[in-house]
Amino acid sequence: MNANQLINMVTRMVMRRLINGGINAGINAASKVQKKAPAEPGPWGETAKPTKAPQFDAKRTRQAMRVTRKIGRF
Repeated sequence: MNANQLINMVTRMVMRRLINGGINAGINAASKVQKKAPAEPGPWGETAKPTKAPQFDAKRTRQAMRVTRKIGRF
């Protein structure tokens, strides 16, 4: 293995980590829910139900990305 192949291999490894980190950061940023003040009860006393945790959505999105990458290889 010559020097050019080693440099290319290391460069690909570093770029893969950087790109995956950027993608994960973008997914996490897009899935964050704005913190709002608690909703006032309506005229009949009900309050708004909390939504799902954004981390759960981000996790599912990352899993879907992995599956689509694996499917794309075939």
